[in-house]
Amino acid sequence: MLSAIGTTPAGFIVVTLLLMGVCALLTGQAVAKTWRPAWQVAAYALLLAAADRFLVFALFDGELLSIAGYVVDACLLGAVAAGAYKATRARKMVAQYPWRYRRAGLFGWREIGGGHP
Repeated sequence: MLSAIGTTPAGFIVVTLLLMGVCALLTGQAVAKTWRPAWQVAAYALLLAAADRFLVFALFDGELLSIAGYVVDACLLGAVAAGAYKATRARKMVAQYPWRYRRAGLFGWREIGGGHP
């Protein structure tokens, strides 16, 4: 387990899940609120994973250059950011165009009145 995440389980929970997880959530929301494309979420997730690696190294004496740890961090933070992006985008579409769209679950929206002729 230690080699897969590059730190102790306590360090992984504190830094990656709590601290950087909140950062990824806010990043996904910010990208969606400014109507930026979804590919930017992936780019920001890679940067957040690099910051996570540094914080794990500095605070918990973890491996700085752990490729496996970086991949795990990037995938986890990317999933959180992408989920926040999709939920925020769905909320904004329905709020901005209430005459055209209705919510369809947490991550989606659908057109009111069917579709195109």
